[in-house]
Amino acid sequence: MTISASLYTYRRSASAMPSLFPCHPCESETVSTTANGRTIGFAACALASSFWGCGFFFGKIALAEMGVGSMVFYRFMFATIGLLPLLFTHRPNFTAAEWRKLLLATFLGVPLQFLVQFTGLSLTTVSHASLMVGTMPVILAIGAVVFMHERLGLLGWMALVFSTCGAALIALGGHHNKAAGGPSLTGDLLVVVSLMIALGWILLNKSLLQRHSAIVVTAYGTAAGTLMLSIVVPIAYGLPPVHGVSPKAWAALAASGILCTATTTLLWNWGMTKVPASQAGVLLNMEPLMGSLLGVLVLHEFLGALAYVGGAMIVGAAVVLTAQSPAPPADPALV
Repeated sequence: MTISASLYTYRRSASAMPSLFPCHPCESETVSTTANGRTIGFAACALASSFWGCGFFFGKIALAEMGVGSMVFYRFMFATIGLLPLLFTHRPNFTAAEWRKLLLATFLGVPLQFLVQFTGLSLTTVSHASLMVGTMPVILAIGAVVFMHERLGLLGWMALVFSTCGAALIALGGHHNKAAGGPSLTGDLLVVVSLMIALGWILLNKSLLQRHSAIVVTAYGTAAGTLMLSIVVPIAYGLPPVHGVSPKAWAALAASGILCTATTTLLWNWGMTKVPASQAGVLLNMEPLMGSLLGVLVLHEFLGALAYVGGAMIVGAAVVLTAQSPAPPADPALV
């Protein structure tokens, strides 16, 4: 999942969402008030979240033929190729301090987060990893309270506890499964740790997204992340394989980069110009739903009763946290 989009979902800013293609980086575009615009916007957000849910599925296919480092590098290489036209049409005007902030955020959000996350995936199942991603709205909520001094009511704190218990049920439910390729407590926890790392990416990107368009931050952050991976991966994991990789694995890598990274970002950010973030945020829960369904139905993974209960608790808590966020006051027609 693209974390800059998660930041948009939980922001309680009084201004409208930034336009995907703004004329000036600091300007905001009024969210469309037409019923047709809202329908298309919700459809774009739903499609983006569904594609995000395929990321672990495609990653698992690639991991069958290569290591974690190679898989993550190729994913971002394909994503950068998909975003390449935007690098030429949208020039950045970052200050020196903003470039440093972007590079630090990118290091946390791309090499560190994704290498930890897909190491976790290599140790657990697609369905378990996907359900653990459902804890992201909870992590965002905690981050907003601790670092952005936002208030969380009693219902919100109850949702946090509920979601934490759900994650524990999923992780502990797979702890005793010793079958090869089965879920593991270590793998599930690494996925959650990667989401905590992603929180640092979110907080650093926040000020950049207030002054620059989302497409500039995303495109140049993705490209910078790919360059970092081109340095980190050969040193830590060895050179990514070029020969001996099946067409199936290449197709999965291309899909994870172009569909699950580049396309999802563009769809989500465009949809956010049409609907309030507080309403669209519930659609993020399609990601763990889609991922777990692919794991069970396509990869024939097994989810125990505890995992189903835990997944329902996580998704339910995420719905409460996102739905209780008020719509931006700047869009009264949508309230």
